[in-house]
Amino acid sequence: MDTKNKIIEEIKKIYDPELPVNIYELGLIYEVKVDGKKAEIVMTLTTPNCPVAETLPNEVKQGAMQVEEIEEVDLKLVWDPPWTPDKMSDAAKLELNLA
Repeated sequence: MDTKNKIIEEIKKIYDPELPVNIYELGLIYEVKVDGKKAEIVMTLTTPNCPVAETLPNEVKQGAMQVEEIEEVDLKLVWDPPWTPDKMSDAAKLELNLA
């Protein structure tokens, strides 16, 4: 498994506190790039005043750091484009009965 997929597997262990779906399937992770030992992750939250706005980005960063090949994580929290339920995977939509 390549480093990017290892990072994604770690991110899939992190769940939204209000929904029974991991944040990757929810579509909160917009991009994962790996450059050598550095990971760049672009993510958003469901809303700017999300109750986990302070902690969730750090959880993602710590998850990526669990991957042996990664020594540095550059995490960008963005609000544009805003998250919408359209960004959820089919699996997440099924889990939440939205499919």
